[in-house]
Amino acid sequence: MDVTSEMVANVWKIVVEPGTRVEEGETLMILESMKMEIPVTAPAAGTIVELPVDEGQVVQEGDALARLE
Repeated sequence: MDVTSEMVANVWKIVVEPGTRVEEGETLMILESMKMEIPVTAPAAGTIVELPVDEGQVVQEGDALARLE
């Protein structure tokens, strides 16, 4: 399952790493847009298998931020 960006933003902080087990609603990373911090949360419980973004990267709407299994 891909977690995608809902807007154009900067990846401000990544709080998980591949292999981390997360619960539904747990914060995966924080995006920054127009000086606002936007938490990105897990849509379901699972394990992070990939983080295709880096801190400081600009993401577009629909870009994959994390992959959960």
